[in-house]
Amino acid sequence: MRKIQVITLFPEMFEGVLNSSMMWKAQDQKAVEFRMINLRDFGLGLRKRVDDTPYGGGDGMLLMAEPLFAAINDGKKFDPTAKVVLMTPRGMRWKQSLAQTWSDSNDDYIFVCGRYEGYDERIMTLVDEQVSVGDYVLTGGELPAMTIIDSIVRLIPGVLGGENSAAIESFSDGETLEYPQYTRPEVFNGLEVPKVLLSGNHGEIAKWRAENSLKAE
Repeated sequence: MRKIQVITLFPEMFEGVLNSSMMWKAQDQKAVEFRMINLRDFGLGLRKRVDDTPYGGGDGMLLMAEPLFAAINDGKKFDPTAKVVLMTPRGMRWKQSLAQTWSDSNDDYIFVCGRYEGYDERIMTLVDEQVSVGDYVLTGGELPAMTIIDSIVRLIPGVLGGENSAAIESFSDGETLEYPQYTRPEVFNGLEVPKVLLSGNHGEIAKWRAENSLKAE
């Protein structure tokens, strides 16, 4: 069973995502186990403080080293071999081929979700991978972590169901967007399903689908 842990100040954000649809199915099949680590539990003092002002000045607050180290160490106690993954705009750009590689690897992961203006750089001594979901800034690392977790777990064999479900979808070859698809009725609001898809000629259907698959920009 794969183990995926998430370090976050807002574990409640993950409840709906990880307990619905394919993520729920993956847990029900014992394909994956999710564990939330609340960073606030490792905060300092009576107020459980997790942030402080940066040395050298500047706006905003940084996540402190001590709570982050303690939370990551807690994750390592639960799963000593887990890789630590930091959500950060400076990380490698996430894409489908990486999702497939990480899903195939059978590695376990501890995802660290940043907040505020960033984190004390010293946590990089514990980080194995830095990942970004795009060239934009979000309030925290929770949404990127959800995106990456979903993209990995859905590719675990048996989770999607159909044997070829993942093989024919967009970006499965690294560059192609999936062809258009249709279902009943044959005509809706004057819009018709392409005749070739109704022909039963699998060769022509395959040709049409190849011709109508788009190259990703």
